[in-house]
Amino acid sequence: MARIAGVELPKNKRGFVALTYIYGVGRSRAYEILEKAGVDPMLKVSEWTDEHIANIRRVIQDYEVEGTLRTKVQLNIKRLIEIGCYRGIRHRIGLPVRGQRTRTNARTRKGKRKTVANKKKAPGKK
Repeated sequence: MARIAGVELPKNKRGFVALTYIYGVGRSRAYEILEKAGVDPMLKVSEWTDEHIANIRRVIQDYEVEGTLRTKVQLNIKRLIEIGCYRGIRHRIGLPVRGQRTRTNARTRKGKRKTVANKKKAPGKK
């Protein structure tokens, strides 16, 4: 297995797909990295030579990926929370940040449903 940016890349996948296992690398950036490194995107990771891997590592150093990117994102969220802007408040209370509806849906952010019981009617009233 090739280890790039602290991530073990799967051997059986093509190069451009395997690079997407790295946080901060999507399909388009994977193609860009492989093009700069001079590696065919359709080559499987198992077919890469040590020279290919070295070239890819060299190119990836120019991008913010994995740990540094995760840290940067968390610091940005922390800053939004501290300044108390709308997005920061939404992060703090665990609701969707980008304008999605919350009356229905939004279960991923809100978590499991918390059912609230109906108010009991007083005896003898209809």
